[in-house]
Amino acid sequence: MIDLSECLFCKIASGEIPSDCVYADDTVYAFTDLSPQAPVHFLVIPRQHIASAADIGVKEAEIVAHIFEVIANLTKRPECKDGFRVITNCGPDAGQSVPHLHFHVLAGRKMAWPPG
Repeated sequence: MIDLSECLFCKIASGEIPSDCVYADDTVYAFTDLSPQAPVHFLVIPRQHIASAADIGVKEAEIVAHIFEVIANLTKRPECKDGFRVITNCGPDAGQSVPHLHFHVLAGRKMAWPPG
């Protein structure tokens, strides 16, 4: 189990570590990715620590629904008009490097498939 005082995304959501905020409310925090993979690349995270998509249950479902509502609103910008991709990695083999649920939102270029 992770020590929440050491969780990178918990520190970002609390403001302990600075970030380029895209959106914030009491439930979620969105910020630009430090290593963008597309012209538009931001992350949306719950303020509550949830380790990954594998840890979503009934109690967390409302938070995840709100995250997708926020994503829908944030992608109304012109750079996203031709489409966007939402990605969450679950576990190290899938590429999850921070054990805190997060959704990458990418747009502004044509996306390839399969993703890798």
